[in-house]
Amino acid sequence: MTGARRGQAGVLLALHVLLGVYSLSDVASKKASGTTFLSPEFVLLYAVVLGLLAIYAIGWQQVIKRMPLSSAYANRAVTVVWGIFWGYVVFGEAVSVGKLVGAALIICGVVLFARADRDDATPAGGDEGASS
Repeated sequence: MTGARRGQAGVLLALHVLLGVYSLSDVASKKASGTTFLSPEFVLLYAVVLGLLAIYAIGWQQVIKRMPLSSAYANRAVTVVWGIFWGYVVFGEAVSVGKLVGAALIICGVVLFARADRDDATPAGGDEGASS
């Protein structure tokens, strides 16, 4: 793996960790919806939501400086998969076959888009490392 490709893999990993953080804001929002409005627990949970969204906003700006916006945005679909995961882990929600098939389709779509984006970035003739 070349240094540039390794760097892109690191950016992609950071993006997916960031999307996991973003999805946690939904968890905190749902938890807050079950509390009394403006109670200390409600305020704390919404402070967590705002903190997570601030982290996401700063991280998103860093990611889109390092990868094409179209690729970064296509990867946001993975938050649905994170939602299924958090729903199961935190709220004990059932994971149906339909949800698993949907998650697999989302992941396949993201992978296909990433491969197409990478192929578009490859110079004609496929010699990535060749110099003119």
